[in-house]
Amino acid sequence: MLIEAIYHRPKLNWGYPYDRETIHLRLRTKKQDVKEAWALTGDKYIWDKSKELIPMTIFATDDLFDYWQCEVKPPYRRLKYGFKLSNDSETIWMDEDKFGDKEPDMDRLFDIPFINPVDVFTTPEWVKDAVFYQIFPERFANGDPSNDPEGTLPWGGKPEWYNFFGGDLQGIIDHLDHLTELGVNAIYLCPIFKATTNHKYDTEDYMQIDPHFGDEETLKKLINTCHSKGIRVMFDAVFNHSGKTFKPFVDVQEKGEHSRYKDWFHVRKFPLAVEDGVPTYDTFDFEPLMPKLNTENPEVKEYLLGVARHWAEEYGIDGWRLDVADEVDHQFWREFRQTVKAINPDIYILGEIWHESSPWLQGDQFDSVMNYPFKNAVTDFFIKDTTDALTFSHAIGTQMSRYPLQVTEVAFNLLDSHDTARALTVAKGNKERLKLAVLFQMTYTGTPCVYYGDEIGMEGEHDPDCRRCMIWEEEEQDRELFDYYRQVIALRKQHSALRQGSFRFLHSRKGSNELVYERTDGKERFIIAMNSSDQPITVELDLEASHWEDVLEPQELTLDKGKLQHELPAYGYKVLRCLESSS
Repeated sequence: MLIEAIYHRPKLNWGYPYDRETIHLRLRTKKQDVKEAWALTGDKYIWDKSKELIPMTIFATDDLFDYWQCEVKPPYRRLKYGFKLSNDSETIWMDEDKFGDKEPDMDRLFDIPFINPVDVFTTPEWVKDAVFYQIFPERFANGDPSNDPEGTLPWGGKPEWYNFFGGDLQGIIDHLDHLTELGVNAIYLCPIFKATTNHKYDTEDYMQIDPHFGDEETLKKLINTCHSKGIRVMFDAVFNHSGKTFKPFVDVQEKGEHSRYKDWFHVRKFPLAVEDGVPTYDTFDFEPLMPKLNTENPEVKEYLLGVARHWAEEYGIDGWRLDVADEVDHQFWREFRQTVKAINPDIYILGEIWHESSPWLQGDQFDSVMNYPFKNAVTDFFIKDTTDALTFSHAIGTQMSRYPLQVTEVAFNLLDSHDTARALTVAKGNKERLKLAVLFQMTYTGTPCVYYGDEIGMEGEHDPDCRRCMIWEEEEQDRELFDYYRQVIALRKQHSALRQGSFRFLHSRKGSNELVYERTDGKERFIIAMNSSDQPITVELDLEASHWEDVLEPQELTLDKGKLQHELPAYGYKVLRCLESSS
């Protein structure tokens, strides 16, 4: 065995409490190097009476490693443990310090001293069952022309950085039936607070609804109507930076280093200016309109946490999406979590981070992050056809291994957003490729999100083009695509195994476009097969059970000794549900 590839450490995503009674243990080994693995577990105070070997299984694989996992329910909420690994040629033991050929002494093992309830990383249960819909308010619908900004253009024009089309909160209220028909049960609103731009990421007043969107009564009506329809509402918090018209920053612009607010920002040089394209103060990117807030400043912290508290307490929102979350200090986010979870433990805290995010996902900051690595993997395989099934499965396996399971279960799985080109455009208009991506999104672990208009075939290059006005004329919508979205969203909502069941790949070969995976929760078992190529392929599966149902094209299948041989057409798919007991 290549012992240099074997890795484990307590805490993080390797050994952690999943709930108040359960510990997950994980281990990394070189790919296809270890044939069997066990966790040696027991209670340190009654070791000889309690120790046992618990088999581990591979829950994820990538191009370099296998990732093993087992579940332990220690009766006294504490655990000593090590590992036993074997292949055809050797057996080794692993303790906290070394590898050896003999079972290690108990005092040399890894230790989880106690599952203290306050230390258990819990995420909101409702998010596991949610299907989100992202709305860019200025482009969704104009429900109240009386609040249109000066110079508002006719609906449906070409989106530019600084033009307006009059979308508002009333427009969202007017079209909630569209969302309920689609089947989504949560919405993520891009910023709605007072700002100068159409995107509102340059906040002028965090305590005021932008008057071009409506007023507080309209917002209350929107939230209450959503809740009455079973739709949760998540706001966008822009706490990394403010806008240039934010009053404290205006004061610094006017008074310079004599302003009482000068320490609310990161000023490198007075007077404030832009020199060779770079502001003399820190900003988002190098955008002078978006000065970076000093979230270590006690007054700034008090103000922003008060903002978070106000909208959660007074309006009953269900979540906060945190813009540019990785550029804000960790201590601020720890206090943010304590503040909003004290109001409502079920508030979903979602960080906008585009990369590996472990430092923010240890239970003291975010519940999860926007899953851009998922988006990248799905885009490369299904939409762009630049990787094969094996590479795709490895990318997903890497992502599964990075975080505790409770994070993966509420990961925000998107295909596109207001910050990216639309998926259908990236697919060069190939709707069948988009359908495969959506099917995987809706049958994978985590929380799927639909970007407004994707369900009716809207396209758009990178922003601002991806922020086009929503198309409401049915004759201009792709209703066949809408019906497909509705069908697969309903499928996810009807079957818990597709939301909270275990996930594993069954087939994903190098150079192949054939992908097969399984979802099961002990009650139901699903096998999903896909062909992402433009040529038909024959899928051959040994499914063990003989009685299955094709759930998207309702029919029962009786297989000879559980063996399926089926031709999938170009961009074809099958979603099969086992009709035999999975217990």
